[in-house]
Amino acid sequence: MKRRLKAKIESRPLKTPLRITGHSFDTYELLSVEIEEGSVTGRGEAWGVYFKGETAADLLSQVEAVSSELCSGASREDLIRILPAGGARNALDCALWELESKLKRVPVASLVGLNGTRPLQTMYTLSADTPSEMAKMALDFGPARIIKLKLTGDPEDSERVRAVGNARPEVALVVDANQGFTPDSLDALIPVLVSSRVELIEQPFPVGHEEGLSLIRSPIPIVADESVCDIEDLERLRGRVQAINIKLDKCGGLTRGLQLAHEARGMGFDLMVGCMLGTSLAAAPGFVIGQICRYVDLDLVLRCVTDRVPGVQYDQGWIKCGPAVWGFDPSGESTS
Repeated sequence: MKRRLKAKIESRPLKTPLRITGHSFDTYELLSVEIEEGSVTGRGEAWGVYFKGETAADLLSQVEAVSSELCSGASREDLIRILPAGGARNALDCALWELESKLKRVPVASLVGLNGTRPLQTMYTLSADTPSEMAKMALDFGPARIIKLKLTGDPEDSERVRAVGNARPEVALVVDANQGFTPDSLDALIPVLVSSRVELIEQPFPVGHEEGLSLIRSPIPIVADESVCDIEDLERLRGRVQAINIKLDKCGGLTRGLQLAHEARGMGFDLMVGCMLGTSLAAAPGFVIGQICRYVDLDLVLRCVTDRVPGVQYDQGWIKCGPAVWGFDPSGESTS
């Protein structure tokens, strides 16, 4: 049966600005796609890879360029061949997963070989700000059990970490530099991170400067984010980081994300699932791959002014995502 493709750009505001190294976001545009086959619809969305310059308009153009092949029956594996890793492929890949799930009347989790899903403890992310404001935000995130601080590589980072650690001594801390550190600045910061009980350091150095990781003797595990988008990035990180952050916008969909997870595990990396800006429609596929990850960072839906209905739920630091959010719902309430 021939398919029909719908794609559009949605503009969505954030409740509060998200500030990271070199960027500040108070609204964002995402690509939303639907693939229809008969009376069944599969959906996906993507923000794209901001640090590679992807925009929603770019993603829409990529989708339109392959619409003929997609409507003629291109598979998820075909998408890996005809589209590069990135947001456009992610949105289409996730839509095809949901379409297959509904056509076969099997939840997506079952299709990928999981025996159901469980709630996941997720990080709650603090936008980079003054130390006092970040401490206040940490207190506002009362249910959080893991808090991730966005740091920027400036001298105030030490006070940011101390302030949040003092405000929430009962929670685990993670810091994310988004490429903002240098070997010297990280080396100077490590004693503060250790004394403040920081458990992970994410993406300390700019992409292309991974050799600097070999100079760091950190007692805290290091996670690669921007430095690892696809499978070919893994080899140059071997022995330099302990974990990789899988984001479906980066690798280009759940299909490739699962392949990346398999390869990374085989090379000895721990796994983290993260997210770009997006709604529950983006978080749901991340929730599926999060079932096999040690670390989970799927909180950015909380920054959206509005969300999809039904949407993921956050409860006392845990994210829950039932099949009604995305894919076939055995209760008979699947989203059409």
